[in-house]
Amino acid sequence: MIRIFAYDDSIDRLQSLKALISLSDNLSYIGDAENCANVVQEMEDFFPDVVLMDINMPIVDGLEGLKLIKTNFPQIKVLIQTAFDDSEKIFNSISNGASGYILKSDSPTRILQAIEEVYEGGAAINPAIAKRVLEYFSPKKNLEILTVKEQEVLKSLAEGNSYKMVADQLGVSYSTINTHTKHIYEKLHISSLGEAIAWYYKNL
Repeated sequence: MIRIFAYDDSIDRLQSLKALISLSDNLSYIGDAENCANVVQEMEDFFPDVVLMDINMPIVDGLEGLKLIKTNFPQIKVLIQTAFDDSEKIFNSISNGASGYILKSDSPTRILQAIEEVYEGGAAINPAIAKRVLEYFSPKKNLEILTVKEQEVLKSLAEGNSYKMVADQLGVSYSTINTHTKHIYEKLHISSLGEAIAWYYKNL
């Protein structure tokens, strides 16, 4: 049974989450609060497995609550759930130990899946959020040794797309992607796709 504690300044939202979670056999809604003013005490009292955390709340917001939880209870998973997709909030959440970041507009099924994913050690991120993360860390000067087309190919591969998907995305042939990838390997002095993707993220 996965124990859930929720933070949100909307009573209606908390009631909706409670109703949703109560429908799942392996989830237990153990408590909630409208802000993080007493977050440390609440974690000590309830000790949940996963915290559903809103960001914008009065008095003590979700980002501060996240920091306090991860500082004092690093084993508790925190899933950020907000109506906002502001880039700075996303990166502050991730850099401060959030296990996932989903939007309140995500489907009920997706919310339940995200809870289970972070509980099992995964990282649940809404696709729109993942795109913003990639855009925020988009390569600039360090990729100037590659042509614009090679940068596009490497970026797409780093996003997890296959050669065929990259080819379809860029409107070129599979062999063209192979050629671009070969040139990328030569310029970066590497020999595998894994190395290329690692280089991409390390050399922004």
